[in-house]
Amino acid sequence: MFDDDVEVTETKLPGIGMRHDLLTESGRRVGVVSHRNGERDLVLFSKDDPDSCSAVLKMSATEADALAQFLGSGRIVEKLATLSEQISSLATGKLRIAHGSRYDGLTLGATRARSRTGSSVVALMRDKEVVPSPSPETTLHGGDLLVVVGTPEGIEQLKEIVSE
Repeated sequence: MFDDDVEVTETKLPGIGMRHDLLTESGRRVGVVSHRNGERDLVLFSKDDPDSCSAVLKMSATEADALAQFLGSGRIVEKLATLSEQISSLATGKLRIAHGSRYDGLTLGATRARSRTGSSVVALMRDKEVVPSPSPETTLHGGDLLVVVGTPEGIEQLKEIVSE
């Protein structure tokens, strides 16, 4: 789930939720406290005393989702672009599910994308939400944007399929 170069520690907080911490390259420890009610606290630990907080930003579930979108969705595409540069036969693409498409309201599995085209849907973007690694049971809706990895030919085939 996390980049291999970044060490993330996970701490259970009984009665509260979970805290994930990481040490930045500049030597600052940053944490996220995930409350059971969906709220999040973004925690910046003191540089002089890594066990004390120098700042806490409380965020509602909606604010945390917006921040995650802002920080995460672009990174997914960046990582895929880097990967595709490393493997010349691999391409990435973004395909929109057409409103009125035969797959509007059906599951991702119904497209049989991988078996029909060899392409994999690695993320789904809907409105302001990003769903990384959507499951075959994920329901597709007109307007959804699929992030796809495969050969250029496979991606083109999948584009034709989801446009039906």
